[in-house]
Amino acid sequence: MSSKCCDSGCATPAVGPAFRKALWVALVINLAMFGVEIVSGLRSGSVSLLADAIDFAGDAANYGISLVVLSMGLVWRARAALLKGVTMMAFGLFVLARAGWSLHAGVLPEPLTMGVIGALALLANVAVALMLYAFREGDSNMRSVWLCSRNDALGNIAVMAAAAGVFGTGSAWPDLGVALVMAGLALSAGYSVIRQARQELRTA
Repeated sequence: MSSKCCDSGCATPAVGPAFRKALWVALVINLAMFGVEIVSGLRSGSVSLLADAIDFAGDAANYGISLVVLSMGLVWRARAALLKGVTMMAFGLFVLARAGWSLHAGVLPEPLTMGVIGALALLANVAVALMLYAFREGDSNMRSVWLCSRNDALGNIAVMAAAAGVFGTGSAWPDLGVALVMAGLALSAGYSVIRQARQELRTA
């Protein structure tokens, strides 16, 4: 580390205004979709929609954290990424617990709402992912943002597939299966971000 850097890393901005603008747009989109999905998930009884809604809320918080530390040094950005990685893994564990509760309660979700809201969420997340794609190879903080948007788009496709499965089989298993996949993605991505953030903290 050069003499111009303090213990928390250099204070010069790590990225340009394009990334900051993309984060603001992503923050607004994720907050809006959280509201839509939490209401739809509760009304339809879909675990995968509720899981996706909470994921939207977590992503909005992650984008907000990223905006706060954007102009800070590498150490602070890595610390923020470490927090986000832990949050992603906590989300995965929550989804597992919620899926277990739904299985025990025998709740059958409403497939039409799942499909329509899943398609709307997919459009929102694809737009965010396209904005953030150019920043996917940055530091752990930037990479965590990209992984969140990627996982969201994959999760929406899975929700739509689950809706078709519930409609075709009359069973809640497709919804529960998708919830488990989303939990696995969150745990995997969270671990990846934590590992990179720890490496950056060791070398900063």
